[in-house]
Amino acid sequence: MTPKAVFWDMDGTLVDSEPLHEAALIAALRNAGVAPPADLHQRVLGVAAWPVYEMLRDEFGLDVPFDEWISRKYDHYLPLTATLKPRPGAIEIFNELRALGVAQAVVSNSDRLVVDANLRVVGLSYPGMKTVSRNDVREGKPHPEPFLRAAWLADVDPSQAVAVDDSWTGAMAGLAAGMKTIFWPEAPMAGPPGAIAINSAEELRKQLGL
Repeated sequence: MTPKAVFWDMDGTLVDSEPLHEAALIAALRNAGVAPPADLHQRVLGVAAWPVYEMLRDEFGLDVPFDEWISRKYDHYLPLTATLKPRPGAIEIFNELRALGVAQAVVSNSDRLVVDANLRVVGLSYPGMKTVSRNDVREGKPHPEPFLRAAWLADVDPSQAVAVDDSWTGAMAGLAAGMKTIFWPEAPMAGPPGAIAINSAEELRKQLGL
């Protein structure tokens, strides 16, 4: 059965932007004189900018004020969006749900600047589209607030919504919000207890009743 609402993570779920974020982060770190750790990708996947900054500052000696740091990272990231591609199958499913009248929103731990840039590049921007960025909430994922705000914007009860996310951080937020949560990681892995782990767009279609 098709749900009343579907709330999508953006980076890694709707768009294949995680490699771009990693490249921008590595470039910004090297410019700041910090050697990127080997497990950088695993440590920052789905995590908002401030906790990432704290980790880099406290563990690796990043010595740049946050506002300057994030500006440097975005200076590297935004030019890369010209190469951004959708995650195969995701936007097609988004558009199919939209045609059916299912309420949807994009719920991201990225800043508004990045959310708008990414969605514009892949053509997923239209009047009335609902998006929740890290700038729109007090607490980012794994806190439930971003998904709960999406439910409020869509005027649906969280229990009637589905959250789709590629990271543990995001899946935990969906579960905490009381939503059916679909964990669609970049590579097959177990998800948080309670989340439905899938590995393909076809599996996602089935879970959404399409």
